[in-house]
Amino acid sequence: MNSADFQRFWFSMGRTERQREIARRRKRKTGLAKVRERFAASKNEGEKAQLLAKARRMSPFIELE
Repeated sequence: MNSADFQRFWFSMGRTERQREIARRRKRKTGLAKVRERFAASKNEGEKAQLLAKARRMSPFIELE
Protein backbone atom coordinates (compact mmCIF):
# COMPACT_ATOMS: atom_id res chain seq x y z
CA MET A 1 0.00 0.00 0.00
CA ASN A 2 1.60 3.27 -1.07
CA SER A 3 1.16 6.55 0.80
CA ALA A 4 -1.66 7.85 -1.42
CA ASP A 5 -3.67 4.67 -0.88
CA PHE A 6 -2.98 4.83 2.83
CA GLN A 7 -4.16 8.44 3.05
CA ARG A 8 -7.34 7.60 1.15
CA PHE A 9 -7.93 4.67 3.49
CA TRP A 10 -7.10 6.69 6.61
CA PHE A 11 -9.38 9.61 5.78
CA SER A 12 -12.25 7.43 4.63
CA MET A 13 -12.59 6.04 8.13
CA GLY A 14 -14.23 8.03 10.90
CA ARG A 15 -11.94 10.27 12.88
CA THR A 16 -10.96 9.43 16.41
CA GLU A 17 -11.22 12.08 19.10
CA ARG A 18 -7.45 12.56 19.02
CA GLN A 19 -7.46 13.17 15.26
CA ARG A 20 -10.27 15.73 15.64
CA GLU A 21 -8.30 17.45 18.39
CA ILE A 22 -5.19 17.62 16.21
CA ALA A 23 -7.24 18.99 13.30
CA ARG A 24 -8.73 21.68 15.57
CA ARG A 25 -5.26 22.72 16.73
CA ARG A 26 -3.93 22.91 13.18
CA LYS A 27 -6.91 24.98 12.03
CA ARG A 28 -6.57 27.32 15.03
CA LYS A 29 -2.85 27.73 14.36
CA THR A 30 -3.35 28.66 10.70
CA GLY A 31 -6.27 30.96 11.52
CA LEU A 32 -4.30 32.79 14.20
CA ALA A 33 -1.34 33.15 11.83
CA LYS A 34 -3.63 34.89 9.32
CA VAL A 35 -5.06 37.17 12.01
CA ARG A 36 -1.55 38.03 13.26
CA GLU A 37 -0.48 38.91 9.73
CA ARG A 38 -3.52 41.12 9.16
CA PHE A 39 -3.05 42.72 12.61
CA ALA A 40 0.56 43.63 11.81
CA ALA A 41 -0.48 45.14 8.47
CA SER A 42 -3.44 47.12 9.82
CA LYS A 43 -3.00 50.83 10.39
CA ASN A 44 -6.04 52.09 12.29
CA GLU A 45 -7.03 51.20 15.83
CA GLY A 46 -10.58 50.17 14.92
CA GLU A 47 -9.39 47.41 12.63
CA LYS A 48 -6.82 46.29 15.21
CA ALA A 49 -9.51 46.08 17.90
CA GLN A 50 -11.73 44.05 15.57
CA LEU A 51 -8.89 41.63 14.76
CA LEU A 52 -7.97 41.32 18.43
CA ALA A 53 -11.58 40.42 19.26
CA LYS A 54 -11.58 37.79 16.51
CA ALA A 55 -8.30 36.33 17.81
CA ARG A 56 -9.68 36.25 21.36
CA ARG A 57 -12.67 34.22 20.16
CA MET A 58 -10.24 31.69 18.70
CA SER A 59 -7.79 31.72 21.61
CA PRO A 60 -8.86 33.66 24.74
CA PHE A 61 -5.40 34.39 26.16
CA ILE A 62 -3.66 35.55 22.98
CA GLU A 63 -1.54 38.71 22.97
CA LEU A 64 -1.10 40.36 19.56
CA GLU A 65 0.71 43.54 20.53
